[in-house]
Amino acid sequence: MKSSAMLSLANHRPESVNPAKQLMERYDAVILEEPPDDRFRLMLSGKLGIESYLETLDLEYPEFGRRMSQTLRELHSGGKILFQVEPFIEKLLRIHELFADGGSPADLKVGTDLHMVYTAERDATAALLDFYKVSVRGSLEQAVQAVKRFARADAQRFLLRDRMRADGIAEVLHSRGNYYIEAGQMHYPLFLVLKRRLPAGYPLAVTFLMAGAVRELGYRGHLFGPGDLLTLLYRFHPHRSFREEDLLAARALVYNKLIAKQEMPAVTDPYPHTRDELEVDAIVRSLSIEDCRRLFPLVHRASTDTARELVRHYIDRK
Repeated sequence: MKSSAMLSLANHRPESVNPAKQLMERYDAVILEEPPDDRFRLMLSGKLGIESYLETLDLEYPEFGRRMSQTLRELHSGGKILFQVEPFIEKLLRIHELFADGGSPADLKVGTDLHMVYTAERDATAALLDFYKVSVRGSLEQAVQAVKRFARADAQRFLLRDRMRADGIAEVLHSRGNYYIEAGQMHYPLFLVLKRRLPAGYPLAVTFLMAGAVRELGYRGHLFGPGDLLTLLYRFHPHRSFREEDLLAARALVYNKLIAKQEMPAVTDPYPHTRDELEVDAIVRSLSIEDCRRLFPLVHRASTDTARELVRHYIDRK
């Protein structure tokens, strides 16, 4: 029996569940992007209801969680083998438990996995909080610098997550079989990290799950917003500066105000999030830094709907 693996990259959106299911059905086993959880096995077997299982989780995308849980239960009942592999989050949860029991950062030995996870999470969180403060009171230039600081810290966090997850996945792939590997699209570099962990010539492929939807909607390219692109630049080249980094950061400030924040179930439109991300990205790609400088004070405290109207009006007048 020949072995192989497919790394499938997609964000957690309701519209990605059906494409994921169609692809998962082609493989012997599925490696999920989540830490091990005993309740997950109970949910799969039907001993624990899906809603009861989900209510104990802090889900940013509940509809995605419901649909994916139902899909995984169906795959499990059909004989599919499911693995939960996400060591970074697993260790982060252990740190939270340690602190809840009265522990402190001083209890984490320097050089251990727990200390590395704590440091990466601390630095990224601090940079994000700094960005929030600056974006409320600061100028565009100050906000751009804050975006860049967060993107660099986030890139280092992604680097550690990818390294840890690659180690965990490689252990699973030692067993023969064909594997579907779930990952968020920001973990594209995981492909290269994992490839280095596997024997030479191991058949490892990568796909962007929603690429077909992008083409169906009449677009070419990817679903990475400007902030994602900036983070990926720093992820691949952590010690370099780039000519386009200030522009990407400025566009990210506008993009984040325009993009839909609430989960949109695929009812009348099969790809509402994909469409929204493509349309917003097309808008911000037309903006210069000077455009962003003029728009930033108008949109940074506005609601998504108001920000969209302001940007449309600005572009129409250009």
